[in-house]
Amino acid sequence: MADTMQFDLVSPERRLASMQVTSVQIPGADGDMTAMEGHAPTITTLRPGVLTVEGPEGTEDYVVTGGFAEIRSDGVSVLAERALPKGDMTQAHLDEMMQEAQHTYAQAKEAFENEPGPVDDAAKMLSDMVAMGTHIGLDPQSPNL
Repeated sequence: MADTMQFDLVSPERRLASMQVTSVQIPGADGDMTAMEGHAPTITTLRPGVLTVEGPEGTEDYVVTGGFAEIRSDGVSVLAERALPKGDMTQAHLDEMMQEAQHTYAQAKEAFENEPGPVDDAAKMLSDMVAMGTHIGLDPQSPNL
């Protein structure tokens, strides 16, 4: 059996997971990555997506909307802005997340009228939310950018 490492997932509301795992698939802002025991130390930001944890007890999926992942040679700690077990995710949760992302995008367009960087970042977050909703089988009600 593969070596295990410590995995911790916390959000501002609560600790969602603390367990021994063999791998963690992370939706990184710069691309997806898989961390395993012995991984080089890395810190990455998260984009909205599904974080998948594999361990001796099976596979668990969590929906995350942002935050950070710290990868160490002996484990992974994820500090998520918002996180839910995928099985607990409902259309109402997705609708609320989409509303927040649309509001952030609208604010960025207004505040940074001629500065594409922050507006592009907000549009990407909104696009990632749509992709995540589609991926987990919910209707993201695609926004009109």
